[in-house]
Amino acid sequence: MDKGKAIMGSGRRWAVDFTDNSTSHLSRDIPDPPGFTRASQESDDSAVSKQKKDAEANWKAQKAWEVAQAPVKNLFMMAFMMWMAGSTVHLFSIGITFSALLQPINALRGVGKVFEPYKDNKVDLILPKLVFLALNLVGLGLGVWKLNTLGLLPTHVSDWVSSFPPAQEIEYSGGGIPLY
Repeated sequence: MDKGKAIMGSGRRWAVDFTDNSTSHLSRDIPDPPGFTRASQESDDSAVSKQKKDAEANWKAQKAWEVAQAPVKNLFMMAFMMWMAGSTVHLFSIGITFSALLQPINALRGVGKVFEPYKDNKVDLILPKLVFLALNLVGLGLGVWKLNTLGLLPTHVSDWVSSFPPAQEIEYSGGGIPLY
């Protein structure tokens, strides 16, 4: 036997149902108490709902800024890892460098998805998106700098020697007596 249905069968004795199921006009004809109007209650509800919408918009804006500033943590971690990898070319340093390049590229490709939960008519996402893009571009620049430090970027003339045409000979020599 259920505890609440032992005596009354359908519910507890002390439960009160406040829903108005009557269709008669008698309950609606009862005048409001002094100082109470239904219009003020509806405006209070709209003010409360407006406050909730404003609070939600502020929360979304705050979270969007947190997401926009998140790459800063990644920058410091990646810079430390690249420093620990050293400046010699080996498997670990190349892996760290390509990881430093791919993370910002993937973040830049997914900017719309990252900020999609924070879209709202009241929230301006342009500045957080620009900060997010700028920080990821700094991370990408850090990876390119590490590639240059490792000597994997063709930045010297000697890197392009194979693409130069052979030099024209300016002077010819000929003749003479062979000494056998």
